[in-house]
Amino acid sequence: MNRRVLFLITSLIYGGAESQLVELALGFARAGWRVRVVCMTPLGPRAQDLVRAGIPVETLEMRAGWPSLKGPWKLVQILREFQPTVLHAHMVHANLLARLVRPWVRIPLLICTAHNINEGGRWRELAYRLTDPWCDLTTQVSQAGLRRYLEVGAIAPGRGMFMANGVDTQRFAPDAAWRKAVRDEMGVRDSFVWLAVGRFTEAKDYPNLLQAFAEVAPGHPTDQLWLVGQGQLLESMRQLAQSLQLGERVQFLGARGDVPRLMQAADAYVMSSAWEGMPMVLLEAAAIELPIVATDVGGNHEVVQEGRSGMLVRPQDSAGLATTMRQMRRKSELERKDMGRAGRALVLAHYDLQGVISRWEALYLRLLSQKTPQVLGEP
Repeated sequence: MNRRVLFLITSLIYGGAESQLVELALGFARAGWRVRVVCMTPLGPRAQDLVRAGIPVETLEMRAGWPSLKGPWKLVQILREFQPTVLHAHMVHANLLARLVRPWVRIPLLICTAHNINEGGRWRELAYRLTDPWCDLTTQVSQAGLRRYLEVGAIAPGRGMFMANGVDTQRFAPDAAWRKAVRDEMGVRDSFVWLAVGRFTEAKDYPNLLQAFAEVAPGHPTDQLWLVGQGQLLESMRQLAQSLQLGERVQFLGARGDVPRLMQAADAYVMSSAWEGMPMVLLEAAAIELPIVATDVGGNHEVVQEGRSGMLVRPQDSAGLATTMRQMRRKSELERKDMGRAGRALVLAHYDLQGVISRWEALYLRLLSQKTPQVLGEP
């Protein structure tokens, strides 16, 4: 069998789904598969990680919100030329595009991965269900996401599966020397630093976090909140921080390629999302042994073990989030370190990247083995 996999994704900007696809592509290349990546939109910064590894990356040059026939036709041509054994799509637009082009090109195995418990409303869930016959398997990155998609009918019974995201636990590992260097560089030697990473979108609910931090900040005058990411709501969040008189207590750090370094420097991770799938940043923060305060949405409770590796709070409740942040802040350094160690142990046991890649490869091969020789192109 020719082991060729083409990964299709909506974008290659900094984000959890994008990071996971890059890691899978690199992992399958190391395992001896021929790998190719296609991005629907213009290439973002994560494409360079693939290029440096010698993995071909192409864009369909599609624009968000602008229907295009050229993009799908270009994908068909790429598929006909590369002839992948597996087409593995990630994120809702790529998942639907992969299904729509399948009748026009021979694809032995098509897998679609949903990265969020909410991918954009009822019409997209209906689109998933209507195109389900053209997909061999739809996977969700959290148990909570899988349950919801089965409940709303986006996935037909028996045609959905939970497959966890994976973290490079060598890259995301605690390093005391690195921590000191970054804190010195950022000028926060004695400050307590909260860190949040994510795009400035409605889902991340940054107003919730800023309002909570505004309640916490007066009692801890040297604490800082670092926010990493870009997005359409960034400027409005800058304005909100100013209106809450947080001043330089909140650092807007933009999109960064050095998130592991920033995690090393932080004292705790905080997530205020209104909805989620299985956030990569929570897994990464846990791997670096950060104690976590997070809203109890999506698969967050699958990562944050209440009272052991972190603390959970209801979504869209800034007062509750502030109370929980204070509780975390009052814990001793030793207690927070114990929480961090518990989080890393969970990641090592269930979310280590190499184990996840091995599970994906085993799944590919198992599903392919169920195909007839003619479908696989064998004599």
